[in-house]
Amino acid sequence: MSTDNTSVINKNNLDNYLNELSKTYKKLAGRKTVVEIILTGGAAIIENYGFRDMTTDVDAVYNSSSALKEAINIVGDKYGLPNGWLNDDLKKTASYSPKLYQYCVPYKTFNQVLNIRTVTSEYLIAMKLKAGREYKNDLSDIVGILSEHQKKGNPITYEQVDTAVKNLYGGWDGFDDSAVTFIKDAFANGNFEELYTVTRDNEKEAKRQLTDFNENYPDVLKTENVHSVLQSLRAKQAEVQKRKPNKKRDDLER
Repeated sequence: MSTDNTSVINKNNLDNYLNELSKTYKKLAGRKTVVEIILTGGAAIIENYGFRDMTTDVDAVYNSSSALKEAINIVGDKYGLPNGWLNDDLKKTASYSPKLYQYCVPYKTFNQVLNIRTVTSEYLIAMKLKAGREYKNDLSDIVGILSEHQKKGNPITYEQVDTAVKNLYGGWDGFDDSAVTFIKDAFANGNFEELYTVTRDNEKEAKRQLTDFNENYPDVLKTENVHSVLQSLRAKQAEVQKRKPNKKRDDLER
């Protein structure tokens, strides 16, 4: 999805889309039928933080209805947005917790019928850790959140993240070991601004590796094997680097 396309979703047009959604929904369902939508993922990031300026879709939690589905489709068609531009697919993932309703915060109300809430700070970090996708924005989003809170003089502590994990998921069981290591190392590092750049570069490289792999071996890559495939690709890359001649060493030996 190119950044000059109207289907790119950023903070400015997301609020416009939500406003349009509220007006369309109001016409379909009536002015007394109120719906609540909780923004998560990239949408929550761009609404609450400044380090990311776009997302490709809006991950949300809501109680769907025929009127809301129709309103989402109408707005999508009007603005040339992809199918599922606003979706509740999160409910099918490990990141979802029914307890999100207890820990989200109010954002805006549009036209008296659409109440928007978001997940922020340590609870958004907990969700990103649960997803832990090294080839997307999950890990860099975590560091970006930590960095912004640190800059504003309201730093998030590991204890807060630990509490959020326990509140949403009952504890760390089911979290990938690499995600647990990542968050502990991030706090130990403390230089979130520098770590953000490194982490984002790693994510881009991981995505490139997986894209190349998928082109060479179509239909092999699945959600459940992405992590193991990526580990294998990195191990092979490290082995190749290890076998490359070391020019400085060779010059000295001569």
